[in-house]
Amino acid sequence: MSTIILDNISKQYGDAAPAVDHIGFTVEAGTFAVLLGPSGCGKSTTLRMIAGLDSPTSGRIRIGGRDVTDLPPAQRKIAMVFQSYALFPHLSVRENILFGLKVRKEPPAQYKPRLAKVAALLGLESLLDRKPSQLSGGQQQRVALGRAVISEAPVCLMDEPLSNLDAQLRHEMRREIRTLQQNLGITMVYVTHDQTEAMSMADRVVLLNRGRIEQNDAPDQLYARPGSEFSARFIGTPPMNLLTLDDQTRGLIASGGHGLQDMPAAAAKLGIRPEHIAVIAAGNGAEAPTAAAASSFAPIPATVEAVEYFGADSIVICKLGGNSGLAVRTAGHVRAHAGARITLGWDPAQQHFFDASGLALRPIHAT
Repeated sequence: MSTIILDNISKQYGDAAPAVDHIGFTVEAGTFAVLLGPSGCGKSTTLRMIAGLDSPTSGRIRIGGRDVTDLPPAQRKIAMVFQSYALFPHLSVRENILFGLKVRKEPPAQYKPRLAKVAALLGLESLLDRKPSQLSGGQQQRVALGRAVISEAPVCLMDEPLSNLDAQLRHEMRREIRTLQQNLGITMVYVTHDQTEAMSMADRVVLLNRGRIEQNDAPDQLYARPGSEFSARFIGTPPMNLLTLDDQTRGLIASGGHGLQDMPAAAAKLGIRPEHIAVIAAGNGAEAPTAAAASSFAPIPATVEAVEYFGADSIVICKLGGNSGLAVRTAGHVRAHAGARITLGWDPAQQHFFDASGLALRPIHAT
């Protein structure tokens, strides 16, 4: 197993803004790290620099204690899985998987046992004589994984490997990739823009925004303690509500009873996740499931703007004070028309505060 260290890495293309702007993080040996962020945030560029496909403008990269910044990919002891699978169409599954071993001129005696091990791990035993055109998307992805795994490299890099698959296959492959990484004990760096992949697979998530690290944390901490408005809005479906603390909104919340006594003086916005808001009561053309657990919450009046029904739950879009688009996740089916009055409530312990620059602030009485 190998630890990966990026030390103050930057990548500049001409006079444009840096694609990667002085970032640094460590991926501990044997862990699954995800580089997450929107298109253009620098995640794939960062992965390519770890792989040696791009060179950093400044900074150093270390893998397994070696400075590999100036080494070509072949000398970095890594394997890589690409978004496009990059399979040779004229070669069989067997030949595709063994291709890297043959190029590196590894002992032929190792081919058969290593192929058998990888094929068993990935369920490819019955497909070894097929060509890529005879495989489904999920099967082609397994072949690409097999080609990477058979190298027995201590580090595996993956660049959005599931983006070409449908939703059900992505769900299945997420489990398979995570299980494979844990069984082999390899260090894995995985690039995606999909927060579901990141939250369900990673030991550590490095959230990037405009070439910089927005937050580097475990998935549960990224969700529970976002360090900025960007983190709060990027993680969660629907994302965290951010209420501008104007006089009208402050008055409505304060009138509910608990007020904003924990609010830091510099707070400009209040964040609350949709699933942490309860529908206490509905009237004037609205019907909602009862929320007994919310009876102790301070009541706050709001107006329904729309309802999105998903079967197990509903997302009620509301207006609260001067803020529109407040999302509330509630179990069951909420029947309400636009303009209906509704009463909301939430536990003050679930509130998040952000300053005018978008950085998170700790509540005054937080421990």
